Amino acid sequence: MEKKKRLYLLGDILGFLGAFIVFIVPFLFMMVNALKERRQANLLSISFPKEMHWENFLEVFQTNDYQLITAFKNSGLLVIGSVIILILVGAMAGYVLQRRNDRVMGIANSLIMAGLMVPAAILPTIWVLQRLQLYKTLLGMILIEVALQIPFTIMLYRGFMGSIPIELEEAGYIDGCSRWKIFSTIIFPLLKPVTSTVIILNAVTVFNDFTNPLYFLPGSENATVQLTLYNFMGQYSSSYNMLFADVILITIPMLILFIFFNKRIVEGMVAGAVKG
Repeated sequence: MEKKKRLYLLGDILGFLGAFIVFIVPFLFMMVNALKERRQANLLSISFPKEMHWENFLEVFQTNDYQLITAFKNSGLLVIGSVIILILVGAMAGYVLQRRNDRVMGIANSLIMAGLMVPAAILPTIWVLQRLQLYKTLLGMILIEVALQIPFTIMLYRGFMGSIPIELEEAGYIDGCSRWKIFSTIIFPLLKPVTSTVIILNAVTVFNDFTNPLYFLPGSENATVQLTLYNFMGQYSSSYNMLFADVILITIPMLILFIFFNKRIVEGMVAGAVKG
């Protein structure tokens, strides 16, 4: 018993050291360089600055006529729109796929799972968006993000749906509830743990997406927070102090979201696998 406790303690220590190296050290590296002047920061050392330059963060906001504020607005709309659609569509699709067991649902499930493996085709997607008059629009970008994340979202909801007793629905039918009322008033409120997981995972993925807005949402007025990193990187000159200050600023919203939802993330992901 004593040996097991020592092994657990050793595992905790190694886990803490691993987390410190992977998460804390890079953050400290970015923070100390964000507070340096340009020449010192470009040396990319982890030494503390001789003088703190807190004005770097203000300058990041002021760059390109306050482009970072516009980028936060665009990224916020993109995240909110994508997550809302993913929750509604993913929950309903997961419910149908879990409760129905026929050939049509088998084919639909196979197509959805194929979406986890098939990469997006950039040029055909741009062609479709142009024909729909959605290219270079936030709505078109939201639909792209939804299409990319919907297979994983449906998989999460379907797995969790298996942990909900079907007797609850049967009781609703006996009371005269319609299929829609059963889903909206009985099933959906029970999906809070997996919905929290869907919110945090998809919000972080969409917020941190760099390549898709670069292809499908070009233009300085459509810039997202990740694309503002281009402001401080050039072919002949780079400002790493501003770059690291920008990275820290755009990390804060997702960090707050993670702290708010972190207790439900694992619960939502494993409940279906344990109970289903």
